[in-house]
Amino acid sequence: MRALVVEDDARIADMVSAALTAAGFRAETVADGETAWFQGGTEDYDLVILDLGLPRLDGLTLLKRWRAEGRAFPILVLSARGTWSERVEGIEAGADDYLPKPFMIEEMTARARALIRRAGGQAQPVHRMGALAIDLNRMTVQRDGLPVAMTPLEFRLLSYLLLNRDRIVAPSELVDHLYGTEDGREANAIEAIITRLRRKLGAAAIQTRRGFGYTLGGDP
Repeated sequence: MRALVVEDDARIADMVSAALTAAGFRAETVADGETAWFQGGTEDYDLVILDLGLPRLDGLTLLKRWRAEGRAFPILVLSARGTWSERVEGIEAGADDYLPKPFMIEEMTARARALIRRAGGQAQPVHRMGALAIDLNRMTVQRDGLPVAMTPLEFRLLSYLLLNRDRIVAPSELVDHLYGTEDGREANAIEAIITRLRRKLGAAAIQTRRGFGYTLGGDP
């Protein structure tokens, strides 16, 4: 999953980014509202962590702009503005959740995961697919009750397919969400990960739709 952290406090931005990376996200950070507006309007993110007190363009205005432009990614607001009225204003502007500063990093991570699950139509952290059990919180996979060793990239790809199970995901989209548009990786890097996942999870676990992309299969 790809996350954008919009925070002008470098210490908090680094802390949030590190926590999201440990939770299986590919996190990017920006420190001002104008840059964030451009990034969010031109890139495809699965989650945004947004501070309200930003330079150049405040977070509430940025939030309203994104929603007016049809940007539907989940947004978790982090702000020192913790009054009830300010929280209501943030939610009404289009935020999906609100966490006042100071906050516990574990709670932020839990809320971020919950937003991702809800956006993907998965209310529970553990999803069962035939012989597989995929735990989005603990980032673990079991097959027939036995743990399956997964690399971070393998789990990120599998969880992205799970959260987008109702559609076919193009290789270019997977490259973007796993590596980023400036990494230079190509679709054959994704094919290599898919091949490893099929060896571990079963050949039918991930289906290829020639010319279109990949989707999770039926019971492996």
